[in-house]
Amino acid sequence: MIITKTPYRISFVGGGTDLKSFYAEEAGQVLSVSINKYIYIVVKRQIGIVEYKYRVNWSKVEFKNSVDDIEHPIVREALKLLSIDFPIEITTFADIPAQTGLGSSSAFAVGLVHALYALKCQMVTKHEIANLAAHIEIDLLGRTIGKQDHYASAYGNLNVLTFHSNEEVTVEPVICNREIRRELESNLLLFYTRLKRDASEILESQNDSVIKTRDILQKMRDLVPELRQVLNAESDKSDISKFGRILHQNWMLKRSITNDISNPQIDEYYEKAKAAGAEGGKLLGAGGGGFLLFYVEPKFRQKVIDALNDLYHMAVEFDSDGTRITYYDQDNVI
Repeated sequence: MIITKTPYRISFVGGGTDLKSFYAEEAGQVLSVSINKYIYIVVKRQIGIVEYKYRVNWSKVEFKNSVDDIEHPIVREALKLLSIDFPIEITTFADIPAQTGLGSSSAFAVGLVHALYALKCQMVTKHEIANLAAHIEIDLLGRTIGKQDHYASAYGNLNVLTFHSNEEVTVEPVICNREIRRELESNLLLFYTRLKRDASEILESQNDSVIKTRDILQKMRDLVPELRQVLNAESDKSDISKFGRILHQNWMLKRSITNDISNPQIDEYYEKAKAAGAEGGKLLGAGGGGFLLFYVEPKFRQKVIDALNDLYHMAVEFDSDGTRITYYDQDNVI
């Protein structure tokens, strides 16, 4: 039996430039961090006397004898790609609901691929795990999503991700001293709007209009080095409050791409937070719902929490490890 633990992520700036419709023409770039909220994947090889060859436990429980009959699309394609043709049970547990803007489906794909490789006693790099997970969702399942989430969940930590036209992805850790990192971590507030949405549907409309909105996406991408510089600065020379202002710039650009990204309710929450002292923020993920992120100086922290008291405030810390195996029973691997 194998158990993997894979983090969700927060994307700060550059989202949307990890779509192929953008990076096929010019490099896309995103700055993001993984957080201490996780999805756990349990895979167990069963002995041959089970009634059904495949048991998959997710929002429903599937019992199948043919891999082609499995309804969960990521599970089905991963089992086919990695030639898993023996009896197996797959179960998932998650800290956060799906479709909330934190990259849940990609974290699931990364954790599952990692677990299946381990079950086959194959050591692979985080890059290979992320690449295969992205291939399953984007190429095989045809989902209109970007690649950033797969790499953020696989690698963990605070990174700049660059997406090249030849499909290569470069992952560069953001060099950030402990004091600035701690200050950033404590100044970020995350609120769940209780609005769920299908990221692929929203990104499809963005994808269709990428020619018209390329200049907006370029401006969002160009905020990445600016934000990176804020985090790279020496602690006594850093103006970390610039982080919030850059988040705000990114949000204003992002919400102008399509009408699906925001709505009056989200705009109202955002303005309430700004009026209470938030320096800036954004809606995480493709848009339409999920989590709102704000950068807030300590003196305004409680005022912002009180202003959004009808939303769920979720405390988070940064994750440094990315996807990892937390349990490995070698008696049940291939």
